[in-house]
Amino acid sequence: MDRLDFHEARAVSRRRLLAAGIAGGGAMLAGRALGADVDLRLPGGPSRRAMTSDFPQKGAMILQRVRPALLETPMEVFQQSLYTPNDRFFVRWHWGDLPTSIDVETYRIRVGGHVERPLSISLAQLLRMPRVELAAVNQCSGNSRGLFQPRVPGAQWGHGAMGNAKWMGVPLRHVLDLAGVRGGGVAVRIGAMDKPLVAGAPDFEKSLGVDHARDGEVMLAFAMNGEQLPLLNGFPVRLVVPGWFSTYWMKTVDTIEVLPAPDDRYWMAKAYKIPTAPRANVVPGSKDFSSEPINRMIPRSWITSVADGATYGYDPVLPIEGIAMGGDRGVARVDISATGGRTWEPATLGREDDRYGFRRFTARVNVPRPGRVKVMARCTNTQGETQPMEANWNPGGYMRNCVEPVIVRLS
Repeated sequence: MDRLDFHEARAVSRRRLLAAGIAGGGAMLAGRALGADVDLRLPGGPSRRAMTSDFPQKGAMILQRVRPALLETPMEVFQQSLYTPNDRFFVRWHWGDLPTSIDVETYRIRVGGHVERPLSISLAQLLRMPRVELAAVNQCSGNSRGLFQPRVPGAQWGHGAMGNAKWMGVPLRHVLDLAGVRGGGVAVRIGAMDKPLVAGAPDFEKSLGVDHARDGEVMLAFAMNGEQLPLLNGFPVRLVVPGWFSTYWMKTVDTIEVLPAPDDRYWMAKAYKIPTAPRANVVPGSKDFSSEPINRMIPRSWITSVADGATYGYDPVLPIEGIAMGGDRGVARVDISATGGRTWEPATLGREDDRYGFRRFTARVNVPRPGRVKVMARCTNTQGETQPMEANWNPGGYMRNCVEPVIVRLS
């Protein structure tokens, strides 16, 4: 795909459709979403969640919360395609007053702060700027939080608060260069259009170091998987920060501010903090530890061809498929064990479109007799980091980091 052009008539039509589909949808959804549910097999508390297809531009999703919208991708979706379809891509908003319509004619991204030339950029202007495209995983900081033991507060996600897409947009560096970052610029703060429902609550905004913001890969994305972003995933423009957790991937971006000092506002100074200890791991119940803002992702892998707790017909060879990510690096290898981790065999890796995206793997596990089989996948990235066997823990439920076993019964 060489170009992606958004004609005005199509964009305005999209705006009206979204406004009709989302406004007032919470009450409707609450009444209809409970016809089917799914068991996420979460320890330590309620594990079943409703399935819903009532959100606009979304297919069947696991409902974690109505307002603000939290929708989880079912694991079987990751088996179907290397790229997560837009209509099945997870959704996570922080504030309940999220945009229900976007007027693409008046939409602007305002660039200011410690710059030479403050800007007000329209969508039409952005679409005429140089663009880049890359594949990258967008993963919630709290993905898999529901598996933390002991349980911690927050959205009790299974493994589906993530997705892999091809993102197209304008490098943030280009916009910053147009504005002219003044000497002494330290950080770049991004603001968005979702707002708190409670007066005085802090607007949701996140910051990157100025060098990171200008690395040429961080982008203002207007397309995913060759299409306009769904509104619930940040239409018309969201920030893409390859290799970093999605708390930095701001949706419906409306402000960019260059700062002459580190960002000391709530969402950087207080929220989304992790222990500085290796793997962000502390003893359960710990409170007195040094911390830092969550940042880069770490290697993870998931088996997707068989479901945890399921029963299948016996065959002496069990085919295994799954997905792996290297975090902020590429995937170097994936190993498979069906012996409780005593022995490991290399899996076959599929193509790598970009180092930040998912990579598929396949393997064949020998099963000498019917019964219970525990299969594990373990990813190692190109930096040499490998998933550990034991899970980490921290009070935020962030950055889960361990091998994720799948137990099936063959009969």
